Amino acid sequence: MTPSIPTPMFGRLLLTGAAGGLGRELRRRLAPHCRVLRLSDVAELGAAAANEELVPAALEDVAAVQALLEGVDAVVHLGGVSTEQPWAPILAANIVGAYHLYEAARVQGVRRIVFASSNHVTGFYRQDEVVSPRDPVRPDGLYGLSKAFGENLAQLYFDRWGIETVSLRIGSSFPEPKDRRMLATWLSYADLERLVLAALKAPVVGHSIVYGLSDNHGSWWDNTSARHLGYRPQDSSEPFRAEVEARQPRLDRDDPATIYQGGAFVRQGPF
Repeated sequence: MTPSIPTPMFGRLLLTGAAGGLGRELRRRLAPHCRVLRLSDVAELGAAAANEELVPAALEDVAAVQALLEGVDAVVHLGGVSTEQPWAPILAANIVGAYHLYEAARVQGVRRIVFASSNHVTGFYRQDEVVSPRDPVRPDGLYGLSKAFGENLAQLYFDRWGIETVSLRIGSSFPEPKDRRMLATWLSYADLERLVLAALKAPVVGHSIVYGLSDNHGSWWDNTSARHLGYRPQDSSEPFRAEVEARQPRLDRDDPATIYQGGAFVRQGPF
């Protein structure tokens, strides 16, 4: 008997920011879950695979974003500025662009968005505190501030128009943790995939906020309020602990990057 091929979860899924580090990872991981994966970025996307569509678009271009969301079932929105930058590019991509994306979703009838928020929304909490998605935001810079705006935008579009969003406060998603801070904030690529798929598959999400991290032994973030998504991380930073601590044997207890959860972001930017 020929084994059955699973039916893709979506007809057309949009991935913005597809040329970025996490976008490139999710590009190959999301493809089996949709008939068509529409990819967008302002950077080079390479050649399209068999079930891919390449649709470059600047998020600040309202007409381009309206066209980008036409015929889309759901969106994984990684697009925008992903580091601390001056105000102008953050305003254009992360604030104006986020508004354009949600307006296009409303007009085009898209019902589910997975929004790449950031742990830097709460970066000015201390590393000796445990924070949940229900706690007040404390952004550590303009980048974190823009992601807090995105979360509020998602709440508005759910309350007014019923567009569901899962806002992912992504920690540090790399092949392995680079320093002691990342022992707490690390999110493996496989757990990133699990988290995004949980956010897409959960039957009812409203506007849910969840921290994106693996099953690390020490963590500053409590995801209890987001357990309804069904996300269960399977990786951990613990196997990397000895190597990381040997590479970084001492911490400067007076350094704001050691005091606050946002790490180096708390002392970056044009302030």
